[in-house]
Amino acid sequence: MRDLKSMTLEELELAVEELGEKKFRAKQIFEWFHKRLASSLDEMNNLPKNLKEKLQEKYEAAELKEVETYVSRIDGTRKYLFQLNDGNTIESVLMKYKHGNSVCISSQAGCRMGCRFCASTLGGLDRNLLPSEMLGQIYYIQKDTGERVSNVVVMGTGEPLDNYENLLRFIRLLTDEKGLNLSQRNLTVSTCGLVPKIRELADEKLQMTLAISLHASNDEMRKSLMPVANQYSMEDLLAACKYYFDRTGRRITFEYSLVAEVNDSPQNAKELCRFLGGFPCHVNLIPVNPIKERDFRQSMPEFVNDFKNILEKNRVNVTIRREMGRDINAACGQLRRKKLNSVEKQEIRTKKEN
Repeated sequence: MRDLKSMTLEELELAVEELGEKKFRAKQIFEWFHKRLASSLDEMNNLPKNLKEKLQEKYEAAELKEVETYVSRIDGTRKYLFQLNDGNTIESVLMKYKHGNSVCISSQAGCRMGCRFCASTLGGLDRNLLPSEMLGQIYYIQKDTGERVSNVVVMGTGEPLDNYENLLRFIRLLTDEKGLNLSQRNLTVSTCGLVPKIRELADEKLQMTLAISLHASNDEMRKSLMPVANQYSMEDLLAACKYYFDRTGRRITFEYSLVAEVNDSPQNAKELCRFLGGFPCHVNLIPVNPIKERDFRQSMPEFVNDFKNILEKNRVNVTIRREMGRDINAACGQLRRKKLNSVEKQEIRTKKEN
């Protein structure tokens, strides 16, 4: 069944007309979902009962169920674990800054990219999220807190460009002036570097920020950390980034997770500067989030600062990402992985008891 919340206004207009209803009903439905943030048709009290029944027979409306929520005692970061209609779980994070509320959302249930330092990929990919399931994370959090979400980051579980068509539809709906009307400039999409999709996205000429998970200063190192590097070299990736900049005028952000004794040496920093070669970009240094399934350790603060200083001396725009929600496993995939592990252990116990 087709998902109502993932439909554009024009598609909704066709849908209600096919049911013999007036066109204006589509606008009511669209605004209920995307402006008033209704979770289901039942909340739409100005729609005729018979129209709701006809829509429910022919279409579905994806909903999210809150499973768990954790609030950081350190900085107020909130981490949500949601259950989808089919039982899959995803996670989202609300981070509060002086400039406004930022929500980091998932684009897939699981991930197949295999990056070695990331908890999201440990169980593989279950499925892509619908546009409405991506939107639903933002809508739920805004309703739950009663505060407007001003920035959205598609950097949670999953590889957004591996769910390309749904991502594009999500962006169109999120930024629609008849809906939540978020500015494209307040949206960031992160990718591990699917080169053909970066070029395809560039041709859309969207005004969002593209963040590239780089995490290495040379191809050999990147291959050891990220399987995608076996398919696309760093030169291929940089060429795609330059194409994106030329088509959109939007500066690229390069994410670089610093792993102790792996990619955090002064030599790595100098190598990274040579690779970027004056390309107008921003480098975001991230002390890696340790996960128990891997033996990676965070770089010492002095190594992080030395790395940053070398980039600055070479005129590379750089910041160190502030860690948020460390006490509640707020990094990508950690809460979902914890939940999946507990379910697996319970299933094993049940089998033994039977």
